[in-house]
Amino acid sequence: MTDTETTGPTGNDSTALREIQAPLKQQYRDDPDSAVVTLSADGELGSGVSCKVTTGQALAEAGLHPATGGDGAQLCSGDMLLEALVACAGVTLRAVATSLEMEVDGSLRAEGDLDFRGTLGVAKDAPVGFREIRLTFDIDARSGSGKAPEDKVATLIKLTERYCVVLQTIKGSATTSVAVTTPS
Repeated sequence: MTDTETTGPTGNDSTALREIQAPLKQQYRDDPDSAVVTLSADGELGSGVSCKVTTGQALAEAGLHPATGGDGAQLCSGDMLLEALVACAGVTLRAVATSLEMEVDGSLRAEGDLDFRGTLGVAKDAPVGFREIRLTFDIDARSGSGKAPEDKVATLIKLTERYCVVLQTIKGSATTSVAVTTPS
């Protein structure tokens, strides 16, 4: 087997990349629904103000998602975005719960739908990026000696949404710039 066959295209091997992506592009032209993939990230609320995020590898090395020709050996940046959302929301939830003098246990999940026709240039009307992102909290909140009242849980979630940097960045579509520097 060649290096490309075992790990996908490396470096600037555009020919290998085109060969890997060609059948995917054709598949997405023939069956647009097959290009829509739901990515997700999971986390568990840790002790104190923390959130344990499930990741694919200890060393984060990003690569192509299998739906764009990658072999799955590297992390997909879309997965990493969702993991960052889960981590930020989990830490923010813990911080807000601490501030509200609540005990909270549980988990959270972020899911996002991508239509890979957009990023592969298969269909000009297909968006590049997530169509929709869903963040779900599955929590057990306690206040005082018992279950937290619904209004206090609603406040916890409202404040978590308000102060979660990653969530607000995604929702607000932050102004982003791209710059290139080259050696003189």
